[in-house]
Amino acid sequence: MNQVLKISLAFIITISFTVSITAQNKVRWISWEEALSANEKEPRKFVVDIYTKWCGWCKKMDKATFQKDYVASYINKNYYAIKFDAETDKKIFFKGEEYNLVTKGRKKYHELAVAITQGQLSYPTVVFLDEHLTVIQPINGFQDAKTFELIMTYFAGNHYKDIPWNSYTSTYNRNTTIHTVKN
Repeated sequence: MNQVLKISLAFIITISFTVSITAQNKVRWISWEEALSANEKEPRKFVVDIYTKWCGWCKKMDKATFQKDYVASYINKNYYAIKFDAETDKKIFFKGEEYNLVTKGRKKYHELAVAITQGQLSYPTVVFLDEHLTVIQPINGFQDAKTFELIMTYFAGNHYKDIPWNSYTSTYNRNTTIHTVKN
């Protein structure tokens, strides 16, 4: 009986482990250096998730939005994804400039986070950059998966260049834009 139970448990654990791996599509977050290098070879837009370790809404967005299979898959296919801790003490070189951590008393922030959010730094903020490293738009605050889907497809498809946001959202068809039917 013990032998049968062990075999059954091993089988169940193997099945659940396999299912959890294949069902979970993860965003391939890379560093600034990796993204900039990859962009030289194959230009793409960038999505930059600006967060802090203490930000509760950032953690919620990681779980509720970025871990959705269709969101992760779309980001991986269309963007270079950078997860950027706005309190990192790492020097970052971006567009010929050096950016560093600034500490003022107990507050600290990275200069690059302020620059790409156009001075409107809050957490979380997702910044979209084009292939030439120009800020398309920072999006402040938590975004659920369905809202983020609209935003990421709007920018990836260059719709922001000629279609007003309200027109895009009212005519958006997920099945033809994101090419998936599963959440």
